[in-house]
Amino acid sequence: MRWQWQQLKFLPAWYKWVYMVRLETVLSSWKAVREDTAQAVEALPGDDLQYQPIANVMSFVDIARHILESSHALSGMLADGVEDMSGPEFRQMVQKYAEEVRVPENSQSLANELRTALERQSAKLSRQSPEFYSAEITRFDGQRVTRLEMLQFVKEHELTHRAQLFLYLRMKGIVPPTTSRRLARAKA
Repeated sequence: MRWQWQQLKFLPAWYKWVYMVRLETVLSSWKAVREDTAQAVEALPGDDLQYQPIANVMSFVDIARHILESSHALSGMLADGVEDMSGPEFRQMVQKYAEEVRVPENSQSLANELRTALERQSAKLSRQSPEFYSAEITRFDGQRVTRLEMLQFVKEHELTHRAQLFLYLRMKGIVPPTTSRRLARAKA
């Protein structure tokens, strides 16, 4: 008899977590995304950090700050065991956690803070058990997700904004770090 995906519904949640998606994989891929984000910040000349292609959109530096503050806040709430992010106090919680990170104005310091903030959060997140990550919480939009799914969401949120940074770089005639690496490999 062939194994069926549906058979997983009979397994305990922690077993599915251990054998399907591992915390180490999520954190490792997030670190790679973050490194690309930091390199994008480093790639833009410091006097261009306020660049915004049109009025009424976030500037390059505003997007980088948003990545730093929002990811720190959401992952901090996760690590601290917050179970409900849907209440009216959500914005105040975000602000409280966001204030824990230093948001420098120059590109090199901002890139360094992006790296070190994630390292600190990763260390904190790594100490949690598989059972912790298989437990469900309520996301800010009211959706029930596991903590690991929420952590994956935080990484995907950064990917979205990293794409904005890359677009801004392209608009300034700068090749984003992921493309630079691909081109260098192709040359080798």
